[in-house]
Amino acid sequence: MTHARGHTPESGAARPGARRDRREQTRAALLAAAERLWAERGIHGASLDDIAAAAGLTKGAVYSNFAGKTDLLLALMERITSARTRTDVCDELRAAAEDADRTGRPSRRDSDEAPRRLALLLVEFWLYGMRDYAAGWRIADWYAERREQLARELEPADGPAHDGPAPGELAPGELAPGDRATLTMALDFGLAFQHLLDPVRVPADLYSTGKTLVQGRPRP
Repeated sequence: MTHARGHTPESGAARPGARRDRREQTRAALLAAAERLWAERGIHGASLDDIAAAAGLTKGAVYSNFAGKTDLLLALMERITSARTRTDVCDELRAAAEDADRTGRPSRRDSDEAPRRLALLLVEFWLYGMRDYAAGWRIADWYAERREQLARELEPADGPAHDGPAPGELAPGELAPGDRATLTMALDFGLAFQHLLDPVRVPADLYSTGKTLVQGRPRP
């Protein structure tokens, strides 16, 4: 069996994989550009044209990979979640400060750029969801998934003295894991936003104290 010049079964079989690689590279470039521009300018301050140009691509590349701005935004939210081992903004801020102290770098602003960008994006996501009803529901689902994941990671907490709840029941005064997860996220975001504006009077270390109060101490 003969094949067209320059074409072999092997090269033909490799093409789908090569196309997937190029598509993944294009998506990654667009997501990275969106993350940077939306943090710097806000979601309404950076258009899809701006994002495509920053990625060195055309606007057509955006629409060949994403249905529109909301789809790109949701993909970015998923990328942020999957790319981070730490999902607490305050923990990232504290770790960045510790890294800066160890290396002796004088500029804290440089060291906390990643958590600062994350905080800015979280604000932008929330504002976008508040202004766009359809997008708001999808963004709310993303937050719900994060709460559920955190709730699964939380250990049972001590409540006040009692004879002991029945299996599957909460002790008096004890919050359900889902409620503790909601309060933990609210504490993280709220404290991070205050800290980034006023790091001296609102230290990121306060978050660990707040988590203990909200989540309770694990049972022995």
